[in-house]
Amino acid sequence: MTPLKICFAGTPSFAAEHLAALIAAKHNIVAVYTQPDRPSGRGKKLQPSPVKQVALDNGLILKQPKSLKLADAQQELAAFSPDLLIVVAYGLILPQEILDIPQLGCINVHASLLPRWRGAAPIERAILAGDKESGVTIMKMDAGLDTGPMLYKSKVTIAPSDGRESLTEKLCNAGTSALLHTLDNFTALSESAELQDDTLSTYAAKIDKSESLLQWQLPAEQLCRVVRAGVGRVPAYSFMGGERLRILEASPLEQSPLAADKDVPAGTILGIDSTGVEVSCSNSSLLVTRIQLAGKKQWSIRDLMNSGTTIVETGKRFDNGDSNG
Repeated sequence: MTPLKICFAGTPSFAAEHLAALIAAKHNIVAVYTQPDRPSGRGKKLQPSPVKQVALDNGLILKQPKSLKLADAQQELAAFSPDLLIVVAYGLILPQEILDIPQLGCINVHASLLPRWRGAAPIERAILAGDKESGVTIMKMDAGLDTGPMLYKSKVTIAPSDGRESLTEKLCNAGTSALLHTLDNFTALSESAELQDDTLSTYAAKIDKSESLLQWQLPAEQLCRVVRAGVGRVPAYSFMGGERLRILEASPLEQSPLAADKDVPAGTILGIDSTGVEVSCSNSSLLVTRIQLAGKKQWSIRDLMNSGTTIVETGKRFDNGDSNG
């Protein structure tokens, strides 16, 4: 069988891992598409995407159009005569003209068990909702938002300790295996593709920074999910004395003698020791174990105590500060 001529489109590290897996499996990648370089860091220098770096390291043809809606970009893709376009977290809209170019269509690696969590932030939304499992769906792309027929699914368990980064790693491992399996069995999986039930879909909107502002009157478990979902991208935060603090690691304390006093306002620091900062909430308390003060490095609570800072002390209370974050 003649190897499929594959074009690949993706941008972040999650996509780069999938491209690397295709390369390692000796698939015939005729071109790689990624978003234009973006300014990053204090110097705002243009930085290549992780996908671009993998493509360059492996001597692959690279394209970085600003849009795929322009006729020139569409003609350029058509010139590669791809059998298949594989899309993984590309970040640009694919118009119907692009979807129609590959002989076998376009497939997408989506980080949820579709039709659950269609949209931009399926990983964070799964954590915030308290889902017990997630997974990866390989689907054929159509003009809708993650609405195409499903070729293959791979499930992963969401552990109570999983944050966005650890769940992303699980899904990346599942996704690379699922993608290779799909390509190895493409004809059979295409013939048995499953249509999505739109009534079961949920929209995974991009996380707004305001959603990461901790509302201490909520239950400890829900606050913990906000912390876990924000790791590495939109960190959870609160205010103490007008200063914003990031809450980077926490766990719920459902049974706590310190939280027995129901008259203590939510957000009050009940106690501090080397294990963490215990903060009151609606049903018990939240144990904060890693924190970051504005303009400072991340601290474990032990290191914070040793630093001599007094911004976090027993009896003080976190609040919402400026609601605009």
